[in-house]
Amino acid sequence: MRKGILSAVAAGLLVTGSLAACGSDTDSETGAPTPKIGVILPDSASSDRWETADRRFLQEAFDDAGVESIIQNAQGDKSQFQTIADQMITAGATVLMIVNLDSGTGKAVLDKAKQQGVATIDYDRLTLGGSAEYYVSFDNEAVGKLQGEGLVKCLTDAGVEKPTIATLNGSETDNNATLFKNGYDGVLDPLYESGEYVKGPDQWVPDWDGAQATTLFEQMLTQTGGEIDGVLAANDTLGNAAISVLKRNQLNGRVPVTGQDATPQGLQNILAGDQCMTVYKAIKAEAQAAADLAIALANGERKEVAQTVADPETDREVPSVLLTPQAIYKDNVVDVVNDGYVTADELCVDDFAELCAEAGIS
Repeated sequence: MRKGILSAVAAGLLVTGSLAACGSDTDSETGAPTPKIGVILPDSASSDRWETADRRFLQEAFDDAGVESIIQNAQGDKSQFQTIADQMITAGATVLMIVNLDSGTGKAVLDKAKQQGVATIDYDRLTLGGSAEYYVSFDNEAVGKLQGEGLVKCLTDAGVEKPTIATLNGSETDNNATLFKNGYDGVLDPLYESGEYVKGPDQWVPDWDGAQATTLFEQMLTQTGGEIDGVLAANDTLGNAAISVLKRNQLNGRVPVTGQDATPQGLQNILAGDQCMTVYKAIKAEAQAAADLAIALANGERKEVAQTVADPETDREVPSVLLTPQAIYKDNVVDVVNDGYVTADELCVDDFAELCAEAGIS
C-alpha cells in the first residue's frame, strides 16, 4: 500500500474524548458492553467495489477488532435503505455507517439515528445537509482531475488534434459525481475555451446505471455522426458501457475512454487497449479508516481527525479523513494487483493471461 495513503490514515486519527454508548448488548463473560456497528452499502450494480472490496475490508476490520457488526446492501432501493436503517437501530446498533443513495434519503436516516442516540458516519459519499459525525472518503475532486489529465495524456500520446470529447457523468444525485465533474471539468474546460478541444455531448447517468449509459452513449455517437475522439467516463461501469458501443462500431481502442474504481473489468479493458486509464482508490485503507472511527464511537470514544469538509448546504465543517487516489494506466496495472485489491487469478483469465504477462502481472 502506498506510503501517502497510510500516512493520511495514521496522521488523521487520535483519541481525545469519550461518548456514551447506548443500546448495546452485554458480553456474557465480562459484563462489558458489546458494541454493534451497522453498515449500509448502496448497491451492487453501479460498481463491483461495494460487494467485492468495501464489504470484505470493512468486515475484516471489524472482525479483527472483535466488534459485532452487520453489513447490508440496499441494492439501489431508497425505501429498503431506510428499512434497513430502522432495523439496525431497533436491533441495538450504536453506530450507523452509510453510503447514501441520495442526500435526501441519507439525511432522513442520519437524522433519525441521531434522534435515537446512534452515532453516524458518512462513508465514501457526503450526505448534503446531513448530521454525520465523520466523513471518510477520497479527495474526490482529485479523482476527477486525474481522469481529466488521463484523457488529455491518452489523446496527446495518440496524436489526436482538436478532439471532440463526450462525457458520461455519474448520478446527479451523488455528491461524489459532482466533485468528480468539478475535477475533470477543471482540466478540460480551459482546453474547450482555447479551442484546442471541442466539447461534445455531456450527460449525467441516473444511478450510475450501465444500461442507461449504453443508451446515452449510443445517442451521443449518433448525435455527433460518429465524431467522438475521447470519452470522459466517470467510472469503469460507464466506461465499459461506452466501450461496448465503440466495439459495435469498430471504434474500440481508437477512442480513449477513462474510468474509475480499478474494477477487474476496467483493468482488463486497459490491458486490452480499449480503456486508456482508471483511478485506483485503495478501498482497504478507506475501510480501515472508517472502521477505526466506528469502533471508537461504539466503544464510547471520539477520535480527532486532521481534516474537515464543508457541507455546501449547511456550511458545517464535517470532520473528515480524505485519502489520495492514484491514476492507473497499462504500465502500472500491476500496482493494483500488488496492493491486493484484485488478484492475478481473477484478472488474468482466458485471453487476458498473455496480456497480464506482458504487463508484468503473475
